[in-house]
This record gives sequence, C-alpha cells and structure tokens, in this order.
Amino acid sequence: MSDLETQSKVEKALEEIRPFLISDGGNIKLLAIEENIVKVQLEGACSGCTVNQMTLKNGVEATIKKYAPEIEEVINVA
Repeated sequence: MSDLETQSKVEKALEEIRPFLISDGGNIKLLAIEENIVKVQLEGACSGCTVNQMTLKNGVEATIKKYAPEIEEVINVA
C-alpha cells in the first residue's frame, strides 16, 4: 500500500472523528505518518482535556485502525 493511500485513509478516519471533537470545543490535525505510526495534534479544548489519552486511544486510534489496519499506533504530539 502506498503512503498516499494510507494518508488518504487516515484523513477519511479523521473526518469521521472531527465532528465529535469540534462539538466538545476541540479538533485534531494530522502531522505525519512515519513507519505506520500516525502523529496528530489535539487542538482547542482537546489539548488540555484530562481524558485526551483515552479519547486518543479509544476513539481516534480505533477509528483510524478501522480505516487503515496497517497503522500500529496513534500518538499526540504537543
């Protein structure tokens, strides 16, 4: 699978997640995909939220892996 295809699938997953984050006053930005690790930046209310790690793993990572099973991990880069 090409890097472009993987990025497209990750972006599609983020578009599914984004409305939920926006409704809570936050957002998410894709920074990079390196060696099947997605690097994102949680923004707005999400950046200081005490449950952002849970949101990242249970919501964001799970949705991205649904679209792009080759992804191993999603990490937040502050």
